[in-house]
Amino acid sequence: MTRTTRNAPSPRAGRGAPPEHRHPARTPRVPVGWAAFLALIGYGLAQLYWALGGRGFPFGADDANPEYSAFEHIGRAQLAPWLAAGFLLCAAVALLLALPGRRRVPAPVLLGVTALAVAAVLGTLADFRILGNLAYVFMLRFSAINWTVINQVFAVVAVGLMTMSAVAYQRRTTGACVSCGRTDSGAGWTSPAAAARWGRKAAYTAVVVPLVYASTRWAWALGYPLGISDKLWQEGKRDHLWLFGAALATMGALGSLLTLGLVQRWGEVFPRWMIGLRGRRVPPALAIVPASLVAVMVTTAGIMYIRLHFQGAFDDPKHNWGATVPETIWPVWGIALAAATLAYYFRRRGACKRCGRGSR
Repeated sequence: MTRTTRNAPSPRAGRGAPPEHRHPARTPRVPVGWAAFLALIGYGLAQLYWALGGRGFPFGADDANPEYSAFEHIGRAQLAPWLAAGFLLCAAVALLLALPGRRRVPAPVLLGVTALAVAAVLGTLADFRILGNLAYVFMLRFSAINWTVINQVFAVVAVGLMTMSAVAYQRRTTGACVSCGRTDSGAGWTSPAAAARWGRKAAYTAVVVPLVYASTRWAWALGYPLGISDKLWQEGKRDHLWLFGAALATMGALGSLLTLGLVQRWGEVFPRWMIGLRGRRVPPALAIVPASLVAVMVTTAGIMYIRLHFQGAFDDPKHNWGATVPETIWPVWGIALAAATLAYYFRRRGACKRCGRGSR
């Protein structure tokens, strides 16, 4: 017969303790932080190579389509050094975010640099061509994807990893669970009930906005030059552009309807008509990953159109507003979709295997 010592911990002890005290041996180094550091320092060194005269610089005046670039009239000699400095600075910040424990650099500085890096990449380097080239991927036309788009994707992925590292750092330094982000103070707006309320509003917004865009393309295909001049409509009609545009708009509209799965039952359990899957639980990642990617792509595309409007790149906007203005509300679509996806995550994540919070 074994004797239980007085100081032996109860099997349920630690349920209310801070996450870092529950599994001291598992204090993480957050692999995503190191991935962010490697991606950013690698791309910073690539920019340095281009700044020193290397070939293949993808941005600004060297862009294959400089008219879409925020740095259309800026060449490699002027732009590459600034990009090298920016990415190398981000790499240094990513390193500080990845190292365990608190840093001497204040957390608001690290998180602020991360936010600025994301805004800079999404607002200047990335544009609608990422979304457009996605069609080439589905068509297996990989040769149609140009060098600039490849670099845009890499830059977006790098700052995306940096953002994930910043979230992990914020959790570590505030006593939250590094796995789920929950604290002992309660779930609040991240609780399943609260997320269901605001997530529903976000999801409906993400459905309506792309329909506004699609309505103009459907009108053109049906013979109504909504928002464009008769001359432009006739030119597009001769080249069958409006039928092609309507087909793409329809695909986008159908895709937007899938957003309802983030707030409907069929987004959690496969419906009956799906033979072989009916009644099974929908893996959260099956909805979260594609929705997150689309949110980023449509947001960057919309930001580009807004930027081009301010740059005066569109001719005769009063008579041809239908060709460009609907795209300027895409950031609303992207942000709403991102919010709906986040709410879906909060509702589906369940109890945390690390800290035990979230169990009913």
